[in-house]
Amino acid sequence: MYYLVYGPLYLLSLLPLRVLYLLSDFAYVLVYHLVGYRKKVVRYNLSVAFPNKTEKERQGIEKKFYKNFTDSFIETIKALSASPQFIKEHFTGDFSVFDELNRKGVQKVQLHSGHNFNWEYGNLSIPLQSPYPMLTVYMPITNSIFNRLFYKMRSKTGAKLLSATNIRSEILPHRHGKYVLALVADQNPGHPKSAYWVNFFERPTPFVKAPESGARRGNIPVVFCYFRKEKRGYYRIHFQLAEEHPSTTEVGELTKKYAAFLQDAIKQQPDNWLWSHRRWKWDWKEEYGKIIE
Repeated sequence: MYYLVYGPLYLLSLLPLRVLYLLSDFAYVLVYHLVGYRKKVVRYNLSVAFPNKTEKERQGIEKKFYKNFTDSFIETIKALSASPQFIKEHFTGDFSVFDELNRKGVQKVQLHSGHNFNWEYGNLSIPLQSPYPMLTVYMPITNSIFNRLFYKMRSKTGAKLLSATNIRSEILPHRHGKYVLALVADQNPGHPKSAYWVNFFERPTPFVKAPESGARRGNIPVVFCYFRKEKRGYYRIHFQLAEEHPSTTEVGELTKKYAAFLQDAIKQQPDNWLWSHRRWKWDWKEEYGKIIE
């Protein structure tokens, strides 16, 4: 069954992007205009993030978001057959932050990223252009066929994938080695009590604790990054050395700094973030702990 899915998708991926984008244009009409996929969630999130924008302005962001959303889906299919050269041409950036840390003899680095399009190409590009082997924490997909397909695609340029549900044991073989550990840091936590609460778009918002707590515990330098869409099919990754000595920071400080970094990135290109996930599904309560100011 796997090859019945993988085979046609691989053949489809061999088409030029300009042809594949015709499918994206069709998918946009289907997803946005006909199905209205998570449209209520998107509109609610945009109203929270940009209360001072007019309804027309928010609708403009909404439409561009859905176009980027369907583009990212098509680009992910393209990644099945994309060569390393194609990936480097379509996903560029200044990787010198890793070169500098490597020159200093730093063995381990944490990379905190978010759901800016197209994050799948970030995972493919960084191993090709960084001096560090890459470990990527991912959430397994319930469907075994698509889990296998995405695993194959995400690891094709050398990234080692570690399951988020079994991270403690899967990272053990790498504990004495050199690596950059890539973590998606803008996800909702499993429970609002097990989160750092910080202000994000002027609203108390829960962020997962693991990225910060792991960095502080191991005193592992942290680099923030976001992806910016330059034009259709071309992206640029932006890096920022957030903290070289995390063990010296206060609890929640790194998470607060990341939330501000992510918010600034979203404001620069608001249509390029994943607005369809329920980022504000919980309202803060005292029982969840203090808001980190």
